[in-house]
This record gives sequence, C-alpha cells and structure tokens, in this order.
Amino acid sequence: MQLPIKVTVADITTLRVDAIVNAANESLLGGGGVDGAIHRAAGPALLEECRALGGCPTGEVRVTGGHDLPARWVIHTVGPVWKGGDAREPDLLVACYRRSIEAARELGATSLAFPAISTGVYGYPAADAARVAVGTVVGLLRADPRPEVIFCCFSDESAAHHRAAMEAL
Repeated sequence: MQLPIKVTVADITTLRVDAIVNAANESLLGGGGVDGAIHRAAGPALLEECRALGGCPTGEVRVTGGHDLPARWVIHTVGPVWKGGDAREPDLLVACYRRSIEAARELGATSLAFPAISTGVYGYPAADAARVAVGTVVGLLRADPRPEVIFCCFSDESAAHHRAAMEAL
C-alpha cells in the first residue's frame, strides 16, 4: 500500500496545505527557528490567539487558525529538549507526531506538513528524530491513510534523514 507521505525541502510557511505543524515552545508565544518564521508569516493575530491558550506542555498540541498563512490551521506542538536520550525524549517526540495527526483528523484536514520537530535549538539528533517521525507517521497512516503528510525539511540533510528513515521501513 502506497502511503500518502512526501519529503520536501521548503519553507513550511508557504505550503498550501490544510494544516502545518509548528515546533513551538511551551509558551506558544513565538521563538526562533520554524516557530518564529510561522509567527512572522501568520501575523500578529496568531500571537493574540496563542496568548489565550495559556501555553502547551511538551508532547501535547494546541490548534489555532492559520491567519495570514496559506494553511487554514496551525497545530502547535512542543517537542522535547534533547538531554541525552534518557529523559523520555523519544516517547515525547512520538507523542508530538501522534497527537498532531490526531488533531488534523479531528479538524478534517486532508493535508498536513511537519517540520523536523526538536532538531533545531532543542538539539535532538536529526537522524534519530527523523526515524521517530517517520516510524510514528507511517504506523498511524497504515491504520488510517489520512491525512496526506509532508515532511517539510529546512535542509537537504534533514530531507535525506527522512528519506533514509522511509527506505529503512
């Protein structure tokens, strides 16, 4: 069975999908990396909506509108900070991907784009994170092939990790 998964190198804020995932921090009030880029592209109304949510614990999700983005929704998830692998980091990263897919399904989204969660300033090793991401998403889509998933990578290296993880399955 061909699963609806793609890997691309692009700016996630430009994708025409139903929902994008934001690798957010616990405050949801913007930050660096993809989080900052999404907040800048979505405009000030996103920050206002996020303020009303009161934050988000690691491994969970919160949903907002896309505001000035082409995406209708933003699914904010807080990935784990890498502490060497013994602080439940893989379990928390799995939860980010699983809960993001569940939220997209609840919204009725037919397409969803993920960044490489936790691989920037949170320091999760990129190849390991890609294996967790791809393994989790493939498992969920085998049971129910909705939504179409795009792993939107910030670099060719990140995309190569995701492609290698897909080939390994």
